Amino acid sequence: MKVLSQTSKYGIRALLYMVSHPSGSEYMSIGEIAREIDLSFHFLTKIFRELTAKGILYSYRGPSGGIALAKPASEIMLVDIVFALEGKDYFDQCLLGLPGCGHAKPCPVHDFWKDVKHDIRVHLSGTSLQHLSEKIVSEEVRLLL
Repeated sequence: MKVLSQTSKYGIRALLYMVSHPSGSEYMSIGEIAREIDLSFHFLTKIFRELTAKGILYSYRGPSGGIALAKPASEIMLVDIVFALEGKDYFDQCLLGLPGCGHAKPCPVHDFWKDVKHDIRVHLSGTSLQHLSEKIVSEEVRLLL
């Protein structure tokens, strides 16, 4: 089941790469990040542009420029990334994509999806980039393909 869009998944992967990389506190090259996690440079640039506009990243042009976190990784929750890339109403949408789905006019999976998306939102709200970065380093979990 796909709960997150490709944009959100790529954004989270890219940010996790940044915070788990030894030079994660410095500006990093978008090209390097794209190469290392095997993503399209242009698509990643679009994602980073949106994350910069929403205050999650800083962008700096020039020879030593690149991208950096705008605040500590411990203060960036996964839900912040999803909301920045998908919009604040992301968890209010119908699983089947039906417009007007809600309590008054539910779709067949409305009650099930209501509970699941609430649980997902709670978990994403309680999980920081720092927490997952520590897991990547300490448990050597996989981030790359």
